[in-house]
Amino acid sequence: MLIIGLTGNIGAGKSAVAKRMVALGAHLVDADVLAREAVAPGSPGLAAIVARWGPAMIAPDGSLDRSALRRIVFGDSAERAALDAIVHPEVARRRESAVSAAQAAGAKIVVCDIPLLFETGLESTIDCIVLVEAPVAVRRERLVHSRGLSPADADAMIGAQMPSEQKRARASHVVDNSGTLAALKVRVDALWNTLSAEAARA
Repeated sequence: MLIIGLTGNIGAGKSAVAKRMVALGAHLVDADVLAREAVAPGSPGLAAIVARWGPAMIAPDGSLDRSALRRIVFGDSAERAALDAIVHPEVARRRESAVSAAQAAGAKIVVCDIPLLFETGLESTIDCIVLVEAPVAVRRERLVHSRGLSPADADAMIGAQMPSEQKRARASHVVDNSGTLAALKVRVDALWNTLSAEAARA
């Protein structure tokens, strides 16, 4: 089994690459899904967040008030580190369990979608790294027009991540997503052939 770490800075189009890989036969382990599970109502993760920042972190329906938490942690590296210390270990535990289940089910290629792969030092837990890239201006445009973020919020989220240039040298494969979805599909399909060959050798 080949375990792929799929990563890319916000707005690069990592989710589109993951979706295409699943269509081609990959088993996906999505860090965003695991992170939501890690802070679901009744979870130890949510309890730890409330203990750290107070009951204002709970929305009326009992779930995590993500907007309230975002206002605290974005722009404050110490607060963000405190949140990471709560969430990341639980996400890692859930990822390991999901990968083991995929292996038991006979999966040949498992794609672990990990936005902060390099930032959290997870390179040693996977077989190869696929980095999705797009220029900062393109990513900013996507965040503002596709996700509805304000330009200031988009800039803050982009600035909070390690520059893509630093990640490129540490990636096994780089996918350029500066253009159309059709162009991206062609690139991902070509990469899939390479990854399938690697999986066969593994």
